[in-house]
Amino acid sequence: MGFNIGSVFLIVAIVSCLISVAHAAQGNAVYYDPPYTPSKCFGNRNKGALVAGVSDALWNGGAACGRRYRVSCVRGANKAPKPCRQGSVVVTVVDYCSRGCNGDINLSKDAFSRIADPNAGNVVIQYNQ
Repeated sequence: MGFNIGSVFLIVAIVSCLISVAHAAQGNAVYYDPPYTPSKCFGNRNKGALVAGVSDALWNGGAACGRRYRVSCVRGANKAPKPCRQGSVVVTVVDYCSRGCNGDINLSKDAFSRIADPNAGNVVIQYNQ
């Protein structure tokens, strides 16, 4: 009884997926409306619509600029019905969410809409770099 190369590849792929899930962090996400420029990281350079600002927890003195995070909705943070949508979104950090930020990641409305109903306003997320 031996393994063929396809079985080994499948096992490695499954283990890799489990490891990435194990390293995901959880936090809260809110959103902000366009325009998404100017930003703390890139000034008036447009980095697209799938962008985010991060709180002190991720900012690290500006080292977060340009980092990309895969974000998915876990559950609502309030009583909104059906806040989450299936799937995930990859965002680029372009801004700092300072005082008054209600989430760890402040997603652009475009990014938030891909993973959650904007009417929910605030959701619990899972994210990894």
